[in-house]
Amino acid sequence: MSNLLEIRARHLVETEWLAAQIAAGSPNLRVVDMRGYVKTQTEPNGYQTADYLGARAEYLESHIPGAVYFDWTSDIVDENDPVPAQVAGAEKLARLFAENGIGDDTLIVAYDAHPASQLATRLWWVMKYLGNSNVRILNGGWAKWLKEGRETTAEIPSVPLVAFTPHLQPAWRTVAEEIVESLGNPQIRLIDARDEGQYTGKIRRGKYGGHIPGAKHLPREALFTPENTFRSAEAIAEIVAREGVDKQERVVAYCNGGVAATSVLFALSMLGYSDLSNYDGSWNEWGRRDDLPREAG
Repeated sequence: MSNLLEIRARHLVETEWLAAQIAAGSPNLRVVDMRGYVKTQTEPNGYQTADYLGARAEYLESHIPGAVYFDWTSDIVDENDPVPAQVAGAEKLARLFAENGIGDDTLIVAYDAHPASQLATRLWWVMKYLGNSNVRILNGGWAKWLKEGRETTAEIPSVPLVAFTPHLQPAWRTVAEEIVESLGNPQIRLIDARDEGQYTGKIRRGKYGGHIPGAKHLPREALFTPENTFRSAEAIAEIVAREGVDKQERVVAYCNGGVAATSVLFALSMLGYSDLSNYDGSWNEWGRRDDLPREAG
């Protein structure tokens, strides 16, 4: 278990640690505010709509000292892709990072206000996709930072222009055609990170409801405490073992927009799982295509 704690420390940081780093003026640190929202509305028949929103105004009002802001709905997405929230190309991302003082050796600490940290973990996944592991998630995020009465500011930091070099890792991102080819393959484990209603099809977001055939249901909320911090390594390992997810398998997670799935992938990475991928299109794509299979219940 000590090995798991070491791996966890390479993924997750606590508020006390971050506050100390900020106070010390750590020159290699860049804090990134990823706050935003998924606002849903569900009709009596189970049909659900979702609006993807950034929270730049909240950042401008108050944020962790030294933090820059990334809007998850525009800054890190390909706005020309017909499927919502798809990851941006390497060139756009490299420019975004360079302009915000994030270089090849910069340590990023990302936070948001989501109870499952899924916007912060989305940035973690983007960085892994770009071949960079210098990113940590603030455990408990903005809510824990405020609850502890830690310093906030409205000051926008002045950051240097630096160079960021992407080394794209295509295996971290899966597309629909790869999912279709893998159906029934015992070496590939599909995980659905959405809530139970969406998994069963009771709640339908898109043309069709249900889930990808054979997908295991592991909602990202199961990995968090009531205080919205990640559960202990032991607790997460027990949950994953109960679902029968093996380290020898390739794990592909999905949700609605490839965002909640990253909370699950992050948790698995903290357990030492290494063959991980995000179906970026997720149900936003799968649930509207007539040519793809589905299961309900």
